[in-house]
Amino acid sequence: MNIHEYQAKDIFERFGIPVPRGMVATTAAEARAAAEEIGGEVVVKAQVHAGGRGKAGGVKVVNTPQEAEEAAAGMLGINLVTHQTGPDGVPVRKVMVAEATDIKDELYISIIVDGDLGVPVIIASTEGGMDIEEVAEKTPDRLFRVAGDPLLGLSPYHARDVAALLEVPQSAQRATAALISNLYRVFVDNDCSLVEVNPLVITGDDQVVALDAKINLEDDALFRHKDLAALHDPEQEDELERRAGSADLAYVKLDGGKVGCMVNGAGLAMATMDITKWAGADPANFLDIGGSADQGRIEEAFRIIVSDDEVEIILVNLFAGIARSDVVAQGIVNAAKETGATLPMVVAMRGTNAEEGRRILNESGLDITAAPDLAGAAEVLRDKLASAAGGAQ
Repeated sequence: MNIHEYQAKDIFERFGIPVPRGMVATTAAEARAAAEEIGGEVVVKAQVHAGGRGKAGGVKVVNTPQEAEEAAAGMLGINLVTHQTGPDGVPVRKVMVAEATDIKDELYISIIVDGDLGVPVIIASTEGGMDIEEVAEKTPDRLFRVAGDPLLGLSPYHARDVAALLEVPQSAQRATAALISNLYRVFVDNDCSLVEVNPLVITGDDQVVALDAKINLEDDALFRHKDLAALHDPEQEDELERRAGSADLAYVKLDGGKVGCMVNGAGLAMATMDITKWAGADPANFLDIGGSADQGRIEEAFRIIVSDDEVEIILVNLFAGIARSDVVAQGIVNAAKETGATLPMVVAMRGTNAEEGRRILNESGLDITAAPDLAGAAEVLRDKLASAAGGAQ
């Protein structure tokens, strides 16, 4: 789960991490009042769940409260499009008005879990700022990594090593090491999947400040953090993904795909998307209905797929264990009739009550082609796509 910058900075402050003074505004008038209270030069920052705001016009440095009001008015109510959003962007409902900082140097630091090592790893660079992705791509030697320990945490000497590698002034090394240790505590204590500061700045008087803050929380651990779960902003999510989350379905919209996929099991869903590509098509989504989906969830899953205007054909791949084939089949038929969907479907069903599931589908009157397995479904999918392409010509 993503949270906004202002929410992440609140967490940072609780853990003793220095951040610029800032206030949140939902109207241009509130932004003006915040700028008046803070005084001097301020930064107006759109609050969205996406990076790249600066290049997209979502960050403005202004000199007066009037300019802050105008900047906020230009952001609030729009959909901000960055390189990390889809073409529709994400809505700006709030802005953060923060005091401007005298920046002498910009650094980068983040903490993630290294899947190979199975431990939290600090990634840091002396090349912070808006072009950190370019640094990672073109000069990866400027990024360095320091691993923590899942039991012992981050040793103080490791924090000092990172501070030294960041080449901060001698007078700021102790404060930087403390900030790094506190960032690590934020990551572990809140069950985060990502903590990132870009940029981490050294000010003109050699103070170290987290100018930005990004925190991603591990969904599966939110039951331990009710206060953090309350920070969820559903408006920042794709509408279909939001609907899927409400139905306890794992769904991710994929841009440009034409094949809507309905699968039970995350690994099977990944394999289904792979074989869709092998068949010469692009999947429109990742959708895992789960192993214990009931008929209501199946119906909602189907409705979500057909609500995607880009979907032209549906591929159902079911390996039934706990989830019964007949229940899935009946859910598909019910939802198809309810929505009036006429999209062709390719269905591969194996496992519990597979024969009954196929019978329900075959007798439904829907445009359904059964396949014995996933390989067979891929062949059918390829033929249907080729036929559709020929008809279009």
